[in-house]
Amino acid sequence: MADARDGRDGRDGPPGHGRGGAADPPRGPGPRDALTDVRGLRVGHAQRIGDGYLTGTTVVLAPEGGAVAAADVRGGGPGTRETDALDPRNLVQRVEAVVLTGGSAFGLDAASGVAGWLEERGRGFRVGPDPAQVVPVVPAAALFDLGRGGDWRARPDAALGRAAVESAAGQEPGAAVAQGNTGAGTGAVAGGLKGGTGTASAVLPSGATVAALAAVNASGSVVDPRTGALYGRLHEGPGVFPSAETHAAAGRRLAEAKETSLARLAGSVLPPLNTVIAVVATDAVLTRAQAHKLAGTAHDGLARAVRPVHLLSDGDTVFALSTGARPLAPEEALADPVFGAHAAAGALNDILAAGADVLARAVVKAVLAAETVDGPGGLFPSYRDLYGG
Repeated sequence: MADARDGRDGRDGPPGHGRGGAADPPRGPGPRDALTDVRGLRVGHAQRIGDGYLTGTTVVLAPEGGAVAAADVRGGGPGTRETDALDPRNLVQRVEAVVLTGGSAFGLDAASGVAGWLEERGRGFRVGPDPAQVVPVVPAAALFDLGRGGDWRARPDAALGRAAVESAAGQEPGAAVAQGNTGAGTGAVAGGLKGGTGTASAVLPSGATVAALAAVNASGSVVDPRTGALYGRLHEGPGVFPSAETHAAAGRRLAEAKETSLARLAGSVLPPLNTVIAVVATDAVLTRAQAHKLAGTAHDGLARAVRPVHLLSDGDTVFALSTGARPLAPEEALADPVFGAHAAAGALNDILAAGADVLARAVVKAVLAAETVDGPGGLFPSYRDLYGG
């Protein structure tokens, strides 16, 4: 009889391939069900609310020495920084931090504050004999939330980026991650609903952890218009479907909220101008090419939770990080002259499948954690206020 612990089902071959390459299901979420379940990663938020502001920045801080990083940009209107540096063909192998921010292209200035903070600590790409001679490579992506607090010019800057990275540095390893109207998700809106920041994780049978953090600000809808269920929860069964009466009432309230928002904006911003930005991470050893594959397949999870996705008015971007704290597969399996490559592929497939799953769950958790905003920049009701708990 096959030993279930090694991932085989009685056939010859490497773990993960006895079922025709199907990925092994996760054991369940990590301790926090958050990106910080990937050991060494810290998350910090900073936001400005009021006086015309409704925006923020989130920083994912890697362990000192950095993490292998990649990016996959699918939206037609991206606002990004340093994503070309993450191409597997290029020089820099590791990054110390990733920035998710509001403010559209203006908000990318937040990454300058993070870069300055890293330089002060000698963290970055070494370019000279002096340890202080470093150039921090800080990839960043921005979502569109301009005007949502009432002031078109109220957006993240370098100071807010520094505040977010200082918040991340002050967190204990494995700390809980705030969700909802915080960080990059502060001014997020998803199809007229209040969007936000969400995070989720999964522990694989191998012991590897895969996790995601997303700022959900989608042009498309997170809600099935036929039923009112969140797209990312349709697979969970009947319990996620609101009653027909609740769904009808929610639809009316959402339509009224959209009219209110348009009136308050006075036509200054034509919706939808949005974007979902995310980080997917694992503690398994990945090459940059493998990390790039993880960033790409994680978009499958985004497509499950948001419909339509990757539109011209989106800038949907996913970063992937590998801290490399544990081998991709057991060394003896990787050393097998016949099945070593298949063992690596099977283990990577498990991570790729989990990356899509945790990103879809992070989107759902962001929407469920979001709170209604009723301010000068618009009325953005939360899913919970429309449909109940």
